[in-house]
Amino acid sequence: MTTLPDFDNSYASLPDRFFSVQLPDPVVAPAIIRVNHALARQLGFDATWLETAEGAQVAVGNQILEGATPIATVYAGHQFGGWNPQLGDGRAILLGEVLDADGERFDVQLKGSGRTPYSRGGDGRSPLGPVLREYIVSEAMAALGVPTTRSLAAASTGETVRRERELPGAVLMRVARSHIRIGTLEYFAARRDTDALEILVDHVLSRHYPTVDRTEPALALLDAVIGRQSALVAQWQLLGFIHGVMNTDNVLLSGETIDYGPCAFMDEYDEAEVFSSIDHQGRYAYGNQPPIMHWNISSLARALLPVIGDDDAVLQRAQDVLDSFPDRFDSAYRTGMAHKLGLTSTEPQDVELADSLLTLMQSTKSDFTLTFRRLADLVAPDGESAGSVAGLLELPGEFAQWLERWRARLDRDPASPADRYSAMRRANPALIPRNHLIAAAIDDAERGDFAAFHALVDVLENPFDYTEGLEKYAVGPRPDERVCATFCGT
Repeated sequence: MTTLPDFDNSYASLPDRFFSVQLPDPVVAPAIIRVNHALARQLGFDATWLETAEGAQVAVGNQILEGATPIATVYAGHQFGGWNPQLGDGRAILLGEVLDADGERFDVQLKGSGRTPYSRGGDGRSPLGPVLREYIVSEAMAALGVPTTRSLAAASTGETVRRERELPGAVLMRVARSHIRIGTLEYFAARRDTDALEILVDHVLSRHYPTVDRTEPALALLDAVIGRQSALVAQWQLLGFIHGVMNTDNVLLSGETIDYGPCAFMDEYDEAEVFSSIDHQGRYAYGNQPPIMHWNISSLARALLPVIGDDDAVLQRAQDVLDSFPDRFDSAYRTGMAHKLGLTSTEPQDVELADSLLTLMQSTKSDFTLTFRRLADLVAPDGESAGSVAGLLELPGEFAQWLERWRARLDRDPASPADRYSAMRRANPALIPRNHLIAAAIDDAERGDFAAFHALVDVLENPFDYTEGLEKYAVGPRPDERVCATFCGT
C-alpha cells in the first residue's frame, strides 16, 4: 500500500489576499531524476512510489495529492537594494503543508511548475541546471548542519525552456519549514494593511517561535528572526558559502537558507569574492554578507513598525533589538571560528589570531576548505591519520610563524588532543559542493547522463568523511575548470 502524507494547510487558511489559488501547468513527459529517500520517509512519503511513473506525475504537478491546496504566495522585496512592490511565487506553487512523525510542519512546494499571477511575463518554468544545482547544494548544506530548504525530488518534464538557448526543463519538489519571507511582511506594510501584518506576526510566531513571550509580538518576532539570521550568516561565513542574491524576498523568517541560484562555495579565500553574474557591484560579496543581512533585517523592522507602535519607549526597544545584530553575528562567528581552530577556551588575542590566518589565506590564495581541514590534520594524535588531506594540500611556508603562534595557543587550551582532533574534524569539512563539479554534472545531465550528479549528491551526504578515492571531490578546480560566474536560472 502506498504511503502518502497527510496535509494540514495553515497558510492556505489565511485571508485570500495572502495568495492566489493556482494549479501547476501540466507537462508532457515527466520522469523522476532523483528522490531523497531519507527526507521522503521523514515526511511520510513512500519514496519507492515517488520513483514510479505515477510518482513522477505528482512530482511535476500533473496530479495533485489528496489534501493538497495548491497556491502561489504573494510578497514584495528589496532586490539589490531597489524596492519592488510586488513579487510573489512566479515559478513556484505551494502544494501544502505536511506534519512529520515528530509533528514538525513543512511546506512542500513545486519549483518550475508553470506560470502564476506573479510571473511578471516569465514562463514559470525552470531549466534542468538550476534544479540540479539547488538539489546538490541544499542537500549538501543540510549535511553540513546549516538550516536550509531541502530537496525532496527532482523530475524532468520532457519539455524544453528557452533561456539563452533551448534547455531541458525540470521541476524541484522543495521542502521548507515555511516560505514566509521578509518580503511577505514588506508587501503588506507597503499597502498599509495593518490587519494582515498582525495576522502574519501571529502566524509566524505560532509556527516558528511558539515559546517566545508575546507581550510585544512584533518585537518578539524581530528579536527571534535576528537570532536565527545572525547565526545563519555566521555559518555561511565559516564555510566559505556565498549566497549571491541576498534580497529581502530571499530571507525566510524561519531562519533557513533559500534560493540556490547564483550561490557558490569559495575555492581560494577572498573576502571580495563574487560569483553571481548579475551582482556587478559586489553588493553580495562574501565579506558583505553580514552587513547586508543587517540591512535586510532593518527592512523587516521598518515593515513591522505599524504593529510595533509609535510610542517612543517601544520604538527605542525596537532600535535596540535591531542594533543587536552585529554583536549577535560576531558572537556566533567567533564561537564557530574557535571551533574551527580547535579552541575551547577564550583569550583576548584569539580574534587577532583568526583574522591573521584569513589574511594569510588571502595573500597566499589558499583554498578555504582544505586549509582549515589541514589544520585539523596537524592536531591528530599519533597514529590517527585517517582522513588526512595532506596529499591534497600543504600549507605554504608563509604560514610557519602563524602556525607557531597557533600551536602555542593550543598548548594553553584545556582540551585533550583526542577531543580537539575530533572536534576540529566535525567543524571543518573536507568536501563541499565545488562549483566546477556542479557545472560538470549539469553539463552531463543536459546531455542525458546523470551519473555525475548522483555521485556528487552521494559523496556530499558525508562532507566530514574524507577517504582515499575522493580526491576529485575534495580539490579545487584546475585553471580550465574554474567557474567564474553563476546564474539565477529564471
